[in-house]
Amino acid sequence: MATLTVWKFDDPGGARNALDLVERLQKQELLTLEDAAVVTWPENRKKPKTEQLHSMSGAGALGGSFWGLLFGLLFFVPLLGMAVGAAMGALAGSMSDVGIDDRFIKEVREKVTPGTSALFLMTSRVVQDKVLDEFRGTQAELISTNLSNEQEQKLREVFAEEHETV
Repeated sequence: MATLTVWKFDDPGGARNALDLVERLQKQELLTLEDAAVVTWPENRKKPKTEQLHSMSGAGALGGSFWGLLFGLLFFVPLLGMAVGAAMGALAGSMSDVGIDDRFIKEVREKVTPGTSALFLMTSRVVQDKVLDEFRGTQAELISTNLSNEQEQKLREVFAEEHETV
């Protein structure tokens, strides 16, 4: 079963700094990193900067279309207006089929704000207690959605076309 986790940091550089920790945890086989993205939001900016970590490759990587849709729902819909918002709302409904529901979107929107950053991870085979212990010293806040095997498969099917064309 894969888990989408969002680690929120109270400064714009916290998520980038946490990548070293995630890489170390993967080397220790405490988690398997399937895909990841970083959001940085400097205090005086209207919108965040989003970046998929291109070092992720292979069958686990979801691709830019997944991250683009997710970040669009989270951060850009309120800025785009009602017409685009309605279209994105329909897409959001399909995201709930893969475990990313309105509660998750609302919680991330409320917590990832100007002056913060977030590390979005798609992981599997996590030794949860050890990973949580390692993250305690980072002053991060965890927001997470667990995806069932069926939800993960649906998610991969939805975004597989991008990998076939790349």
